[in-house]
Amino acid sequence: MVDASSSAQNTVDTTVLESSVIDQSLLQKVLHQAGRSLARPALEAMEMFLDQSTPAQVRLTMLAALTYLLIPIDLVPDLIPVAGFSDDLVALSAVIGIWSNHMTPQIRNRARRKLDRWFPVEG
Repeated sequence: MVDASSSAQNTVDTTVLESSVIDQSLLQKVLHQAGRSLARPALEAMEMFLDQSTPAQVRLTMLAALTYLLIPIDLVPDLIPVAGFSDDLVALSAVIGIWSNHMTPQIRNRARRKLDRWFPVEG
């Protein structure tokens, strides 16, 4: 049985921020920049995958590695120390290798133009 004094000790004092305390324009700018930062590599990967000059084997490897990284089921569970992340490291290394060997200025520019349309640069 819980008495009133121990119940009072377990309460958490919370404070709700009022909207006048938050600079909404600053928050909007931060979220906008975060969106650009997250979308840029995704758009570059998509443009590389769609580019006809990217070899089919490279596209398949990139698709397989990105799919493996995004699906929550692992061949080696992450709970196993060190070994649990080794399979993820292999997939990530494949993506980085493909990226560095097959990213072209044309692909990067197409992705940047799309990024600028989706997340316009604010002045």
